[in-house]
Amino acid sequence: MDLVSISIYMWSMVALCTIITAMVTTKLARVRRPITLNPKSKRPLPPVVNVIALLEHLPRLCTKGVIAVMHDLYTRFGSVFTVSLFGLKATFLVGPEVSAHFYQGMDSEISQGDLYEFTVPLFSKGVGFDIDNATQTEHLRFFIDAIKTSKLRNHVNSMVKEVEDYFAKWGENGIVDIKHEFEKLLMLISGHCLLGKEVRDNMFDEVFSLFHELDSGVGLGSVIFPYIPIPSHIRRDKAHAKLAKIFFKIVRSRRDSNRPAEQDVLQYLIDSKHRDGNSTTEQEVTGWIISMVFAGKHTSTNSTTWTGACLLTHDKFLTEALDEQKHMIQKHGDHIDYNVLLDMDILHCCIKEALRMHPVAPIIYRKAQKSFVVRTREGDAYDIPEGHNLLSPMIFNNRLPYIYKDPHMYDPDRFASKREEDKVGGMFSYTSFGGGRHICIGEAYAYMQIKVIWSHLLRNFELKLESPFPKTNWRKILLEPWGKVMVSYKRRRLPTA
Repeated sequence: MDLVSISIYMWSMVALCTIITAMVTTKLARVRRPITLNPKSKRPLPPVVNVIALLEHLPRLCTKGVIAVMHDLYTRFGSVFTVSLFGLKATFLVGPEVSAHFYQGMDSEISQGDLYEFTVPLFSKGVGFDIDNATQTEHLRFFIDAIKTSKLRNHVNSMVKEVEDYFAKWGENGIVDIKHEFEKLLMLISGHCLLGKEVRDNMFDEVFSLFHELDSGVGLGSVIFPYIPIPSHIRRDKAHAKLAKIFFKIVRSRRDSNRPAEQDVLQYLIDSKHRDGNSTTEQEVTGWIISMVFAGKHTSTNSTTWTGACLLTHDKFLTEALDEQKHMIQKHGDHIDYNVLLDMDILHCCIKEALRMHPVAPIIYRKAQKSFVVRTREGDAYDIPEGHNLLSPMIFNNRLPYIYKDPHMYDPDRFASKREEDKVGGMFSYTSFGGGRHICIGEAYAYMQIKVIWSHLLRNFELKLESPFPKTNWRKILLEPWGKVMVSYKRRRLPTA
């Protein structure tokens, strides 16, 4: 769930015209414990950005945006600085040199804190962030095993079939909102690969609508006060109750049935066992499957849309991606399987670059459970006290000019074998999927979905972006393209081998 991180934080910056959001202030002020300093240490604490300094950047925030203000703060205060507002201290860690402990530290040293309490009414009690770290780790094992490489291979044919069937319904030419198209298509893929045929074949429209209602119950107020009885929360809770009833019934039915086991993720979670040998419960499986679909629904839709918007506004890379598909057809024929997808290096780089520039969540949050030391690339060392709130700004880290050449430019070649700027920059130079102990476990699954979709589109359609390149919608928890992304299409067929 790292990608459901603290992008709320960024929207609050805009709403309050400050760098620290009211959400973080209100939420964490209730649960924070006193910050503990090390009396024996002679190292300084990070430089502090106070309210006055923040207000100085207000005009630039309004005219140039969040990234410009982050650049100003980074230039003035360095790669480690603490924003102090209303008694709350939040320390920014900018760049890979100061990010190792943030991503790799043990949960007992640096945790995800209590920020994610808002997910409990979304997913269910007894799963996700409603349980202790040890139980979370055990549950995470089920997710990792469910979508590991050996099982991902089995999903490719299902994905390809859903994609082919969906786009077969398009006409010979037309104009569509690809963001809307991708949302429904990716939910169909989830229905096939994750939820199972009971949902996909018999109740897809109902489940799709319920997930939409569940999503509408998540906003800034939901993160701060997840249980207040406002209309959107009432709709959220009703949608969750209906989804839980549907999946509980499916899980119970499958367990009581003697028919052959299905090959979807839902079945794997049903068959999984805890370390003590006990079977997973209906409530656990229901919460897990809801959380998997919810976490991937927007991230995949937004990532697929940003990939298309970037490709369709950069002829050079669109041509290269198209030529790669021609080469794939010559080499493998029309057939697409897991190995063919792995062979699509250019398309992979195009997706990766789109997500470098447009990560789904702009910031990841952690809380220091124990004091630690960070050392910057300039040679400075700072104490980070126990109790500090920590922020890794992916939206800015992915644009550091000493790692990425012309970071404001869309250039997929930066990830090609001759350059590999992220690898040259070192571990945690690229964190669009998080990193370390809490890296997004769905990264490979996400790339696979996007490749299946865009390889099909490139092979079968001439495409043109009709609307302006979309701006980022900072009002959403997960950053997405603003408004509709209109694309015109005309059928074509690349020559087969």
